[in-house]
Amino acid sequence: MYEEKIYQDKVLTCKECGQEFVFTAGEQQFYAEKGFQNEPQRCKKCRDARKNAGKPQREMFYTTCARCGGEARVPFQPSNDRPVYCSECYAVLKKH
Repeated sequence: MYEEKIYQDKVLTCKECGQEFVFTAGEQQFYAEKGFQNEPQRCKKCRDARKNAGKPQREMFYTTCARCGGEARVPFQPSNDRPVYCSECYAVLKKH
């Protein structure tokens, strides 16, 4: 019969930056379900930095939001033929 293991949050130390981070019970359960044998050795910030190290930084462009007039930061060169929205206005328009 299958016995469910009860996990508890565990404090680990990042081997990259030396900061402590919590390996949550939910994360431990996820690791077990995926068959991972080892605990994470890096905190989320260091894991993300390591994962993105080889990727080129995206160039961001600043423009004016067509809806509210505020600043909009977008990952493409805006052109005058289409409206560009800030993230808040885009989220509102996307819902409708």
